[in-house]
Amino acid sequence: MRALLQRVSAASVTVDSAITGEIVSGLLVLVCAMQGDGEAEAAQLAHKISRLRIFRDEAGKMNRSVVDVGGAVLVVSQFTLAADTRSGTRPGFSKAASPTEGERLYHCFCENIRASGVPVETGKFGADMKVSLVNDGPVTVWLDTEDRPSKTK
Repeated sequence: MRALLQRVSAASVTVDSAITGEIVSGLLVLVCAMQGDGEAEAAQLAHKISRLRIFRDEAGKMNRSVVDVGGAVLVVSQFTLAADTRSGTRPGFSKAASPTEGERLYHCFCENIRASGVPVETGKFGADMKVSLVNDGPVTVWLDTEDRPSKTK
């Protein structure tokens, strides 16, 4: 799974002129399930994000997680994170999970974030969404479960 997360002081997502999710302080997470991903990748990514220390501590250093600061997460499905731009000028999205599997893993990811004790708001999977945010920092981080450190024997 892939995710682009941004530390925000406010974020919301609107579908058909109605707000479907809104947070005051925390993380906006754009997430995409890739072909071959399963529940293990959704859980791994959710765990990493909930523990990622990108919030300021008392000394101003990025040393606290969204859990530590009592923040919330706004999760938005974003299949375009699977874009392959290596050839030509039109991105290909064939590496994204199928819509059915993508939606299942999107919900699994959200449930894993909730299980870490973090409030979760969401967009609507597959919908045309309008996302608004106020970056804090700005701090933007790219995560991909395929980039796991290799285990040495």
